[in-house]
Formats: sequence, C-alpha cells, structure tokens
Amino acid sequence: MLPSLLDNVRIVLVNTSDCRNMGSAARAMKTMGLSQLILVDPIEMPNGQAQALAAGATDVLANAKVVSTLEEAISDCGLVVGTSARSRTLPWPMLEPRGCGEKLVEEANNFPVALVFGRESSGLTNDELQLCHFHVQIPANPEYSSLNLAMAVQTLSYEVRTSFLAQENEQYVKPSSDDDEYPVVEETERLYEHFENALKATGFIVPSHPGLVMTKLRRLLNRARPDTKEVKMLRGMLASVERAAKK
Repeated sequence: MLPSLLDNVRIVLVNTSDCRNMGSAARAMKTMGLSQLILVDPIEMPNGQAQALAAGATDVLANAKVVSTLEEAISDCGLVVGTSARSRTLPWPMLEPRGCGEKLVEEANNFPVALVFGRESSGLTNDELQLCHFHVQIPANPEYSSLNLAMAVQTLSYEVRTSFLAQENEQYVKPSSDDDEYPVVEETERLYEHFENALKATGFIVPSHPGLVMTKLRRLLNRARPDTKEVKMLRGMLASVERAAKK
C-alpha cells in the first residue's frame, strides 16, 4: 500500500500534562486519517487511561514518537504551524483554520509538515511559537472560548482532511519544478544562527543587550518565506559580511 500524503502531516503535542488528552488526541487524529503523533517532553507518558480514551486509535498512540524538544520534533519539516489561543505582543503571520489545512496539505506534497499544540494550561511559549512559520487561531466564541486539547486537534485535523479530499478530487499533480522548494526547519535555524553571529560581529547586536532584533528578524523572514536558493544566497551574503568584519 502506497503511503498517503497525510503521512507527511505531523501532530505535535508539547509538554502535555494529562495522558488522557494524548489518547483523545490520537482518536481525533485517526478519525481524520492522520497517524503521525509526536510527544514533546510529556509530563506523563501514555498509560491505560490514555489507551482507553484512544478507543480504536491505540495504534496511533502506540506508534507515537517521544522527543525532548520541539526543535527535534520539527527539524526536518518544511512548514510548521503553531496553535495560539491569544494574540501576542509581537504579531506573527496568521492563518485561519481553513487556510491552515489548505497550506499544510499543499506543502505536504513536498516534505513533512507539522501542526503544533501547546500545554493544556498555557499553550506554547513565545520561544516555541517563534519556531513556527505561521500561527493559527480557532475563532471560538469570545465569551466562552474554552477548547480542550483534543477538541483543538479534532477541529484542525478536520480542516486538513477537508483540504486533502478536495485535492484528491481535483486529481492534483505535483509540479516538477523545484523553483519554490523550501528549506526544512533545521536549515532555517542555521540561517538564523548565521544572522545572529554576523550581526554580533558587526556590532549591530550587542550581546549584553540583544533586544528583539532576532525575534523581529524571524518574523520578517517567516513572512517573506525565502526558498532554498534564497536561503543559500542569504548565507553567502552573511559569510561575506563576516569576512569584512574580521578585516
């Protein structure tokens, strides 16, 4: 049996405190055809309670990959979308749930993609959200917007499946051109590290008072979404800047 495009879509749960939520999330995933579950530093590992709530999706739960950091979970992903229940001090490129599903399915044709969910009580930290290309917020009732983790996974997994079925009905053909090939997270993180080193070398960033330079730079580049060739060009430019700074 050939692997489904949906096998390239990962659901990532960060620092989940209640294993029952993992079981419910696994069930929500399987009903929508998703199977790739990654648990980042879970406070409680899946147990019998989680399996009970997973019902017929115990295979998704049993095959879940456990990692220590979000970086490890998404390092080979070309697109990462983080869920955010509230607006942040520094606005980030946002997607609506429908657009989120469409973008994940579109780019899953080329590389693994990830949909990241945070802690039950506090969601994702600002540092974790900055690892994401886009944020998505479910437009729940503002007077009562209490969505538990499994509900959020179900809602966004449904949007992924809807977009997947629409693409299948259109008999989508993957373009042969690699002009819009995007780098995976590991490559973009190296770019950010290169930027930071170069800006320190020129004195633009003062290590003792770095401010929000790198946060704003991440936001700018996430909005621009440079492709692989552009990332290589930027790193070549930064190398030139570093050489000039040394002289």
